Amino acid sequence: MDKKTYYVTVQSGEIMEDSTAFNYDFVINANEEEYDQIKQLFEDTADAEFATYSHSFPLSLSTYYNEENSTYDNHLRDIYIKLHELGTTETRQHIETMHILDSNTKT
Repeated sequence: MDKKTYYVTVQSGEIMEDSTAFNYDFVINANEEEYDQIKQLFEDTADAEFATYSHSFPLSLSTYYNEENSTYDNHLRDIYIKLHELGTTETRQHIETMHILDSNTKT
């Protein structure tokens, strides 16, 4: 499959082909399947973030809340692993300086 260049911002979960459409953090090259994988990771992370937020008020520091945080953190880490895998040299170097992958880089 042919790869296209995409521009990604993790905070808002956006991945677009147009670099002028928004401020982006990372540049990746992905085929359609890889693009779909990243979109799914963003959706999973958003769901986990919502669960963390919705449970934080009544259960502040409970075990359940910590499990929800762990799920969110794992999804976010998966995003960075995938971005590192598909990223340009600059993207990979930037992610490496964040030290988010130090203990388990898949690439």
